[in-house]
Amino acid sequence: MSRPLPAEPDLPEDADGDLPEHGAGATITPYRDGPLIVRGDFRLLDQDGAEIDPGRQTVALCRCGKSAIKPFCDGSHKRSGFSAPSAPSRPRPAAQLLREARRGEA
Repeated sequence: MSRPLPAEPDLPEDADGDLPEHGAGATITPYRDGPLIVRGDFRLLDQDGAEIDPGRQTVALCRCGKSAIKPFCDGSHKRSGFSAPSAPSRPRPAAQLLREARRGEA
């Protein structure tokens, strides 16, 4: 017996939809074993450049690939056993080079 999908995903408790300061851009937060939460001033485009109306100022984007409403999360990650950390397991080489370059400028 399959369970009906929720109309909207269960957002983490701190995903309240508050926007960052005007002009601050978007904040993207990967949640452990869950979606990417996008908050702020953002545009969502498909691969052809057509805009996708998110319908709200805070959205959950699928990371597991199982959502029936891609690119949005529908909670399928919970049923599929999706597992992913919130942060990278090791720093990206480009990020380290950028940090070192910024330290050299100071």
